[in-house]
Amino acid sequence: MKEGIIKDIYEVVIREIQLVLSLFYLLIVAVGMVFNYFKYNKFGINIFQYADVFDFLIAPFEDFRIIGFTLLSVFLTSVFLLLDVFWKNKFPESYSRFNFGWDKKKWFNLWFRFPAFLLLMIFYFNITADIYGESTSDRIKGSEDIELIFMDKSVKKGKAIGKTREVFFLLDGKDVLAVPLSSNVKFIKTNP
Repeated sequence: MKEGIIKDIYEVVIREIQLVLSLFYLLIVAVGMVFNYFKYNKFGINIFQYADVFDFLIAPFEDFRIIGFTLLSVFLTSVFLLLDVFWKNKFPESYSRFNFGWDKKKWFNLWFRFPAFLLLMIFYFNITADIYGESTSDRIKGSEDIELIFMDKSVKKGKAIGKTREVFFLLDGKDVLAVPLSSNVKFIKTNP
Protein backbone atom coordinates (compact mmCIF):
# COMPACT_ATOMS: atom_id res chain seq x y z
CA MET A 1 0.00 0.00 0.00
CA LYS A 2 2.70 2.50 1.00
CA GLU A 3 4.87 1.51 -1.96
CA GLY A 4 2.05 2.41 -4.37
CA ILE A 5 1.56 5.81 -2.72
CA ILE A 6 5.28 6.55 -2.88
CA LYS A 7 5.38 5.53 -6.54
CA ASP A 8 2.41 7.80 -7.32
CA ILE A 9 4.05 10.73 -5.53
CA TYR A 10 7.30 10.10 -7.38
CA GLU A 11 5.51 10.12 -10.74
CA VAL A 12 3.73 13.38 -9.91
CA VAL A 13 7.03 15.00 -8.88
CA ILE A 14 8.73 13.86 -12.08
CA ARG A 15 5.88 15.23 -14.20
CA GLU A 16 5.83 18.50 -12.31
CA ILE A 17 9.58 18.96 -11.89
CA GLN A 18 9.47 22.49 -13.30
CA LEU A 19 6.86 23.52 -10.76
CA VAL A 20 8.81 21.87 -7.95
CA LEU A 21 12.04 23.61 -8.98
CA SER A 22 10.27 26.97 -9.22
CA LEU A 23 8.75 26.53 -5.78
CA PHE A 24 12.12 25.44 -4.39
CA TYR A 25 13.72 28.56 -5.91
CA LEU A 26 11.07 30.78 -4.31
CA LEU A 27 11.53 29.01 -0.98
CA ILE A 28 15.30 29.57 -1.04
CA VAL A 29 14.81 33.26 -1.88
CA ALA A 30 12.27 33.62 0.95
CA VAL A 31 14.61 31.92 3.43
CA GLY A 32 17.47 34.19 2.34
CA MET A 33 15.27 37.27 2.66
CA VAL A 34 14.07 36.46 6.17
CA PHE A 35 17.47 35.52 7.55
CA ASN A 36 19.24 38.47 5.90
CA TYR A 37 16.55 40.79 7.24
CA PHE A 38 17.12 39.60 10.81
CA LYS A 39 20.91 39.72 10.42
CA TYR A 40 21.10 43.27 9.07
CA ASN A 41 18.21 44.57 11.16
CA LYS A 42 20.33 44.06 14.29
CA PHE A 43 22.54 46.87 12.94
CA GLY A 44 19.64 49.11 11.86
CA ILE A 45 20.06 48.30 8.15
CA ASN A 46 17.03 47.78 5.92
CA ILE A 47 18.66 45.26 3.61
CA PHE A 48 15.80 45.47 1.12
CA GLN A 49 17.05 48.92 0.12
CA TYR A 50 20.45 47.55 -0.89
CA ALA A 51 20.03 43.96 -2.07
CA ASP A 52 18.59 42.28 -5.11
CA VAL A 53 17.08 38.81 -5.52
CA PHE A 54 20.45 37.19 -6.25
CA ASP A 55 21.81 38.36 -2.88
CA PHE A 56 18.94 36.60 -1.14
CA LEU A 57 19.28 33.49 -3.27
CA ILE A 58 22.89 32.88 -2.31
CA ALA A 59 22.46 33.81 1.39
CA PRO A 60 21.66 30.26 2.58
CA PHE A 61 24.75 28.97 0.79
CA GLU A 62 27.06 31.71 2.11
CA ASP A 63 26.28 30.75 5.70
CA PHE A 64 25.21 27.15 6.21
CA ARG A 65 23.85 28.04 9.64
CA ILE A 66 20.83 29.44 7.77
CA ILE A 67 20.10 25.99 6.35
CA GLY A 68 20.61 24.47 9.81
CA PHE A 69 18.19 26.90 11.46
CA THR A 70 15.65 26.33 8.68
CA LEU A 71 15.90 22.56 9.08
CA LEU A 72 15.51 22.99 12.85
CA SER A 73 12.22 24.84 12.27
CA VAL A 74 10.94 22.10 9.96
CA PHE A 75 12.12 19.39 12.38
CA LEU A 76 10.41 20.93 15.42
CA THR A 77 7.15 21.36 13.54
CA SER A 78 7.37 17.79 12.22
CA VAL A 79 7.89 16.47 15.75
CA PHE A 80 4.76 18.27 16.94
CA LEU A 81 2.80 17.00 13.95
CA LEU A 82 3.92 13.42 14.66
CA LEU A 83 3.01 13.83 18.34
CA ASP A 84 -0.41 15.12 17.27
CA VAL A 85 -0.94 12.10 14.99
CA PHE A 86 0.25 9.75 17.76
CA TRP A 87 -2.11 11.37 20.27
CA LYS A 88 -5.05 11.15 17.85
CA ASN A 89 -4.37 7.46 17.10
CA LYS A 90 -3.55 6.24 20.63
CA PHE A 91 -5.87 8.39 22.74
CA PRO A 92 -8.76 9.45 20.47
CA GLU A 93 -11.12 10.34 23.34
CA SER A 94 -8.79 12.77 25.06
CA TYR A 95 -7.72 14.16 21.69
CA SER A 96 -11.34 14.79 20.78
CA ARG A 97 -12.07 16.42 24.16
CA PHE A 98 -8.99 18.63 23.80
CA ASN A 99 -10.19 19.75 20.35
CA PHE A 100 -13.80 20.27 21.54
CA GLY A 101 -14.95 17.46 19.26
CA TRP A 102 -13.97 19.45 16.19
CA ASP A 103 -11.66 16.65 15.02
CA LYS A 104 -14.77 14.75 13.94
CA LYS A 105 -15.79 17.55 11.57
CA LYS A 106 -14.89 17.38 7.87
CA TRP A 107 -13.25 20.80 7.90
CA PHE A 108 -10.97 20.12 10.87
CA ASN A 109 -7.88 18.84 8.99
CA LEU A 110 -8.09 21.21 6.04
CA TRP A 111 -9.10 24.41 7.81
CA PHE A 112 -7.67 24.00 11.30
CA ARG A 113 -5.14 21.26 11.91
CA PHE A 114 -2.76 21.71 8.97
CA PRO A 115 -2.97 25.53 8.92
CA ALA A 116 -2.16 25.48 12.64
CA PHE A 117 0.98 23.47 11.96
CA LEU A 118 1.90 25.74 9.05
CA LEU A 119 1.59 28.77 11.36
CA LEU A 120 3.65 26.92 13.96
CA MET A 121 6.37 26.33 11.37
CA ILE A 122 6.36 30.01 10.39
CA PHE A 123 6.52 30.95 14.09
CA TYR A 124 9.53 28.67 14.68
CA PHE A 125 11.11 29.92 11.47
CA ASN A 126 10.89 33.52 12.70
CA ILE A 127 12.26 32.58 16.11
CA THR A 128 15.23 30.74 14.61
CA ALA A 129 15.84 33.62 12.16
CA ASP A 130 15.91 36.04 15.09
CA ILE A 131 18.31 33.77 17.00
CA TYR A 132 20.47 33.59 13.87
CA GLY A 133 20.46 37.39 13.59
CA GLU A 134 21.41 37.81 17.24
CA SER A 135 24.20 35.22 17.12
CA THR A 136 25.56 36.67 13.87
CA SER A 137 25.50 40.16 15.39
CA ASP A 138 27.45 38.95 18.43
CA ARG A 139 29.94 37.15 16.20
CA ILE A 140 30.47 40.26 14.06
CA LYS A 141 30.94 42.51 17.09
CA GLY A 142 33.57 40.12 18.45
CA SER A 143 35.45 39.76 15.17
CA GLU A 144 38.71 41.39 14.13
CA ASP A 145 38.72 44.77 12.44
CA ILE A 146 39.31 45.01 8.72
CA GLU A 147 40.54 47.91 6.62
CA LEU A 148 38.85 49.46 3.61
CA ILE A 149 41.44 51.18 1.46
CA PHE A 150 39.94 53.74 -0.90
CA MET A 151 41.25 54.97 -4.24
CA ASP A 152 42.48 58.19 -2.65
CA LYS A 153 44.62 56.09 -0.22
CA SER A 154 42.39 56.89 2.76
CA VAL A 155 41.70 53.99 5.13
CA LYS A 156 38.62 53.14 7.15
CA LYS A 157 38.78 50.47 9.88
CA GLY A 158 35.86 48.56 11.29
CA LYS A 159 34.11 45.23 11.52
CA ALA A 160 32.69 43.65 8.38
CA ILE A 161 28.94 43.17 8.67
CA GLY A 162 28.40 41.86 5.18
CA LYS A 163 27.95 42.92 1.61
CA THR A 164 25.63 42.87 -1.31
CA ARG A 165 26.70 42.97 -4.90
CA GLU A 166 27.10 46.75 -4.77
CA VAL A 167 27.41 47.75 -1.08
CA PHE A 168 29.78 46.79 1.72
CA PHE A 169 28.55 47.29 5.30
CA LEU A 170 31.12 48.26 7.93
CA LEU A 171 30.61 48.67 11.68
CA ASP A 172 32.77 51.59 12.77
CA GLY A 173 32.37 51.77 16.55
CA LYS A 174 28.64 52.33 16.88
CA ASP A 175 28.20 53.72 13.38
CA VAL A 176 27.24 51.56 10.42
CA LEU A 177 28.68 52.60 7.08
CA ALA A 178 27.23 51.54 3.73
CA VAL A 179 30.15 51.82 1.29
CA PRO A 180 29.36 51.53 -2.42
CA LEU A 181 31.84 49.05 -3.86
CA SER A 182 31.62 50.30 -7.42
CA SER A 183 32.83 53.82 -6.79
CA ASN A 184 35.70 54.37 -4.42
CA VAL A 185 36.98 51.22 -2.73
CA LYS A 186 40.34 50.14 -4.02
CA PHE A 187 40.46 46.94 -1.97
CA ILE A 188 39.43 45.40 1.34
CA LYS A 189 42.21 44.28 3.65
CA THR A 190 41.04 41.58 6.04
CA ASN A 191 44.27 41.13 8.04
CA PRO A 192 45.34 44.59 9.28
